[in-house]
Amino acid sequence: MKTIKKEISGGVVHKLPPDLKKALISSPDALAEWEDITPLARNEWICWVVSVKREETRKQHVERVPQELLTSKRRPCCWAGCPHR
Repeated sequence: MKTIKKEISGGVVHKLPPDLKKALISSPDALAEWEDITPLARNEWICWVVSVKREETRKQHVERVPQELLTSKRRPCCWAGCPHR
């Protein structure tokens, strides 16, 4: 049996990191929300995850992205934004 891998959209500047991809795949509804937001919004979420200094903070952000998407948040709250755009 052949496994079909669906490509998950990344951001404008940032590629989707494996840990965030895994979190999104584990929640089909969050993944649908992810695909519904703009590439720039996806970029903001990815940068919000990868720009932190502590591994524990990154894990918390990865866990929060699907949860936040399920509450219809389109971008990370209270964050200055991606400096890479």
